[in-house]
Amino acid sequence: MIITITGYPGSGKSTLGKGIAKELGLKHYSAGDLLRQIAKERGLGLMQLQHEMEKDDSVDYELDSRTTKLAEKEDDFVIDGRMAWHFVPKSIKIFVKVDLEKAAERVFQDTCGGKAERAGETCNVDAKETEKHMRQRMEMNKSRYMKLYKVDYLDEKNYDIVVDTTGSGIEETRERVLKQIKQYVNERK
Repeated sequence: MIITITGYPGSGKSTLGKGIAKELGLKHYSAGDLLRQIAKERGLGLMQLQHEMEKDDSVDYELDSRTTKLAEKEDDFVIDGRMAWHFVPKSIKIFVKVDLEKAAERVFQDTCGGKAERAGETCNVDAKETEKHMRQRMEMNKSRYMKLYKVDYLDEKNYDIVVDTTGSGIEETRERVLKQIKQYVNERK
């Protein structure tokens, strides 16, 4: 079983991915961690890397290649990443959405509230500035993926399961998605 998780920034993709992987006894991978690692290696913040990626497709291709190779080598894992669903077509594709104002509050707390979960990301002045940067990042990504792959990663029709985490806690969301995964698998048997 391969599960790919995509969605809005701050929607809880990575947290959901880790929880599902643990619950199902699968490995967990994150394209976001890889991007942060690449940004750090290049001495850039994540937003700076996003701007660089607008001009240089090599980072996208590096991530795509790693994702594709991972799916060729392994059968049982969860990966969260914006284009993982596209490069692992035989996966259960999950899209996680959230109200962007709520997402900005989450991300602001993670980056500027003393948490180390999003190390390497820029600390914004407040949640409003965080939301502004998130919207910019989403638009840059949408435009870039349309140019590179001719797909809209925000189009919910690309996914098998769509979940909104705006009013849900981590555990509630995880349980709901696990139930949907089991239902999806049972329907395909």
